[in-house]
Amino acid sequence: MKLLKATIWAVTICLSFQSCAKKAEKNKEDTTAGEESAASREIWTKEQAKEWYAKQGWLVGADFLPSTAINQLEMFQETSFDTATINRELGWAEDIGMNTMRVYLHDLLFQQDSAGFVKRLGVFLDIAQKHKIKPVLVLFDSCWDPFPKLGTQRAPKPGVHNSGWVQSPGFEALKDSTQYPRLERYVKGTVTAFANDDRVLAWDVWNEPDNPNTSSYGKVELPNKVDYVIPLLTKSFAWARSVNPSQPLTSGVWAGDWTSHETLKPIEKVMIDESDIITFHNYEDAADFEKRIKQLQQYDRPLICTEYMSRGNGSFFKGSLPIAKKYNVGAINWGLVDGKSQTIYPWDSWKKTYTKEPDLWFHDIFRKDGTPYKKEETDLIKSLTAAK
Repeated sequence: MKLLKATIWAVTICLSFQSCAKKAEKNKEDTTAGEESAASREIWTKEQAKEWYAKQGWLVGADFLPSTAINQLEMFQETSFDTATINRELGWAEDIGMNTMRVYLHDLLFQQDSAGFVKRLGVFLDIAQKHKIKPVLVLFDSCWDPFPKLGTQRAPKPGVHNSGWVQSPGFEALKDSTQYPRLERYVKGTVTAFANDDRVLAWDVWNEPDNPNTSSYGKVELPNKVDYVIPLLTKSFAWARSVNPSQPLTSGVWAGDWTSHETLKPIEKVMIDESDIITFHNYEDAADFEKRIKQLQQYDRPLICTEYMSRGNGSFFKGSLPIAKKYNVGAINWGLVDGKSQTIYPWDSWKKTYTKEPDLWFHDIFRKDGTPYKKEETDLIKSLTAAK
């Protein structure tokens, strides 16, 4: 019986690879035709954004990394691409009514093997589609280790939150403008492959672009990092938009004063002004979560919170999720399954030693065997998403 199941799974993956290749080729043909007939598309009008959002239903999901991967590279490199775990864990998400995931990509994956990376991403999208999940795909990220390397990734540091997560682009590429053409090929090539693919919900161009990682890698970060990020962030939006994606582009504001457009930092103005839909992060309590929503409503565009829920910081499902539903704001919490990223440990694990599982998990919903960390949380999510 086990052999039969394994054979069926192997055949399924084989067919997925074939299906993905055909879809990617079709998308390239469609996009090429679009480029010939039209210039780079404009930022969506408010009306276009609202029309798109109205078709999605209420969006609920998690920032997803399979429990067997420590970072984006391990998730998608050929030798560690774990479709069985991805399939199993997305099934748990589907069971509680989640319909989206936020998934991080990496420029080095495209540099290493662009065709293979696009194919594997397509297989991932096939698996997600099987579970009625449309992911948000993140192109760049300024969080954690600024020195990413391809190949076998290091083992987790015991008890440390996100001890192996890596930035994209890394320190060296970010400071070197001669690498812009390579990064442009990554953005355009990846978005082009899926520009007309209804399995993709949206493109998150850059996660927390001005994050200085003070408590972890701050001492080795690029000085004046934001000065390097702003021009590349602006170019990245333009590169992605130039291939006419049918999905919205965004980059989520995450820290600062959002009272008015004038109170935004320069990088936040780029993030808001270039986005088709508005996304944001909030790891504070329910009152602050609601306050932030009201501040961002001034832009009169669809809102999705792409990171929230840090129990040790006072951000809980029971506080934030009902508010998100009340305002029809999409809600994507950090973490689905406890795994190699070790995000059940708090941010302060970079400074404080933890020798056992914390009584209060910081992030994540499920244990590796699929049982919920707190059943009352999964029951709440089920009830709010009306999962059967």
